[in-house]
Amino acid sequence: MEKIKAVIEALIFASDTPLALEKIKVVFPEMEKTEIREIVNQLITEYNERQGGIYIQEVAGGFQFRTDPELAQWIKKLKSGKPHHLSPQAMETLAIIAYKQPIVKSEIESIRGVDVGAPLKGLLEKKLVRILGRKDVPGKPIIYGTTRKFLEVFNLKDITDLPNIRELKELNQQQELLDQNIEEDKPPQDMSDL
Repeated sequence: MEKIKAVIEALIFASDTPLALEKIKVVFPEMEKTEIREIVNQLITEYNERQGGIYIQEVAGGFQFRTDPELAQWIKKLKSGKPHHLSPQAMETLAIIAYKQPIVKSEIESIRGVDVGAPLKGLLEKKLVRILGRKDVPGKPIIYGTTRKFLEVFNLKDITDLPNIRELKELNQQQELLDQNIEEDKPPQDMSDL
């Protein structure tokens, strides 16, 4: 059992993308997916209890090693180059696609009220958005949706993990309260009061 756990740990570590249970099962065809899932859960627990610099996270339909976000400042010192940031226009376009997919460019532009050609091109280049096909209407416009990389970047197991409207409003209220406290130079209030 310990040898199998070590092999599964190595498989997750060696994978460039989140490793799905189905791919682990290919290596261990005699095992049930529930057995494999239990071993992965044991690994997750062990890494969480260890409280080290890395942990295993379920993301984008699989499992992947991640670094502790609290250690980002040191990791940034090691990594050279400029981090990839999205402009506010690209973030807004991406949010519309994520929540309304499958969606065509004209629908995105109708919601945003501006041309989305440039942000959409950037999202395609960053592989956060992909072309799903063409809509069966005159002109056959291209249909867009998010990618597995989108799930990875935003730490989502699947698209249903996106916050709903109520959760977004609560986050916005919390951010407004923080901004107000910063402007007034007050210590932040307990967010559980919201």
